[in-house]
Amino acid sequence: MQIALTKKLSKAMGVNPPAAHEYKNPLFSWTANWTKVWDNRRAEDMLVLVNNATRFTVAIYQVKRKDLKNVAKIMKTAITNTLLSMNLNPDLVEEYMQLAGEVEFTQNSNRQTASWVAKAGLECAFYVGNEYNGIAKMFSDTVGVSANYRIVNYSGNSSEGFYPYKAMIIALSELTGKQAYKYRAFELMITLDLEVYKAVRRIIVPADIEFVCLHKVLQSVFSWQNYHLYDFTIFGDNNRVAVARLVSFEEDLDYDEDAILMEGHILSEFFPEHEDMVYTYDMGDNWEHEIQLVRVIEEHDEESPYLLDASGQTPPEDVGGIGGFMSFREIMLNPSHPEYGAMKEWAKYWTLELADWKSRPRVINV
Repeated sequence: MQIALTKKLSKAMGVNPPAAHEYKNPLFSWTANWTKVWDNRRAEDMLVLVNNATRFTVAIYQVKRKDLKNVAKIMKTAITNTLLSMNLNPDLVEEYMQLAGEVEFTQNSNRQTASWVAKAGLECAFYVGNEYNGIAKMFSDTVGVSANYRIVNYSGNSSEGFYPYKAMIIALSELTGKQAYKYRAFELMITLDLEVYKAVRRIIVPADIEFVCLHKVLQSVFSWQNYHLYDFTIFGDNNRVAVARLVSFEEDLDYDEDAILMEGHILSEFFPEHEDMVYTYDMGDNWEHEIQLVRVIEEHDEESPYLLDASGQTPPEDVGGIGGFMSFREIMLNPSHPEYGAMKEWAKYWTLELADWKSRPRVINV
């Protein structure tokens, strides 16, 4: 595996690698840079790698100068973890890493790949900035995942653009001859009862999806804006006795000492042993989403999280719970109502009916 270093990174590592050479298969060739996430910090704190064949991004945050002595191992582990975090077949990932071989550092002199890795660094910095407060200590070698779902090589002609994750999957499948996906998954039915109708979403998610990620999936398919607190409550079979309640912040534990901090916990810890769960979003409006396990897919061979179907429009944020929504909906159904104009302006682009594109089957990118 050839990893071409930018001048900044090679200087920080204290090495003077040879010039990069052309690999027979550019799939084994990467370009790497060391960059900042936060403008108010002196030192760089994120390593970014871009694959020269597919523009697939791998990013590692936080990386300090002292960590660079083990950078080859850190990079290989990050490539593996990023691919696995996207639910790719572990056998496929293992074979790729074996075929790629040991890391060979070279000096990057390719302006195009240098621009690719710089752009990927900005994408990853935006992601970290949105997801993380930058105060507490954190290490993650999968923060590059989101960048791979953004179209690249787009210069006004849509036929030239492509998604890095799709390009990487195709390339790895052709290289190894193995299927791209092979993992355990759950089909879930999520119902938000609004009394006048029900908003229902049927999705497929990895069995080992973390609750923090499941929250993002639910926010996406129900068109919420992630403005408020949330939790997950798991119930025992055939009763409404809570088995566990998972919360997102340590401060939440002050109000419920029996709650569990959800960080690091995955769905398969509770499903399929239990089959009933409630996701509550916005403790003021109290939107309770009933989550039911429909089936277990032992060897799922397609991409997920995936929306199978959807029905029923979601209320706008901060409408005032079910009671507030019913009053709001009544006004929106009557253009002659004296409050219609004000409500329409407040609701902005909200519509009474769920848009067709929101109900179509699709991959859920979060």
